[in-house]
Amino acid sequence: MKVNADFSQRVVVRFDQNDWVPSPMPGVERKMLDRIGDEVARATTIVRYAPGSAFSAHTHDGGEEYLVLDGVFRDEHGDFPKGSYVRNPPTSSHTPSAPEGATILVKLHQFDPTDRTQVRIDASGDAVHLPLFADDREDVRIETWSPGETVQLDASGGMEVFAIEGAFSEAGDTLGPWDWVRLPTDTRATATAGAEGARVWIKSGHLRDIRPSA
Repeated sequence: MKVNADFSQRVVVRFDQNDWVPSPMPGVERKMLDRIGDEVARATTIVRYAPGSAFSAHTHDGGEEYLVLDGVFRDEHGDFPKGSYVRNPPTSSHTPSAPEGATILVKLHQFDPTDRTQVRIDASGDAVHLPLFADDREDVRIETWSPGETVQLDASGGMEVFAIEGAFSEAGDTLGPWDWVRLPTDTRATATAGAEGARVWIKSGHLRDIRPSA
């Protein structure tokens, strides 16, 4: 399966125009943002867990990172409420569930194979600039943009911007809550926050080594 697999192209996915797709586990549905592969895939996805749903125990050979958008996500390592950011490196394993329901933004199979850094951060505050993770390969952060603020986006190494709250415009598109844009490498863009400002999750630098795929 390939979804938005040509990384040389700018892509916008709007939450309310993207259908939920059932997963193999009852009560767990997904909205695919990009994907290369079938059930085991390099993927960026919004995943919704119905109350009481769970995934069976599994190992993330390629790593997993996620941001909790709503509810409380749980595994044997703890409870992760809305605003939690977690990185589970390659070879890590867990048994995720959501007794009360949860929605997460999750990225799979996108880690450096040698990465063993575990990250668990409460990112629910209102910091203007909140670093989540950075190494030689990538930078992950949350930014809060004031109403009408103009922000220069350096996507020289590629970039993804996910609207958590509020809205912003970029290249003529207005993106609202849970909308996502992916900018290809060697791109410089300008974003302008909407009338209520915007809180966004940004990942940059990580697309340098991705080969374009039609």
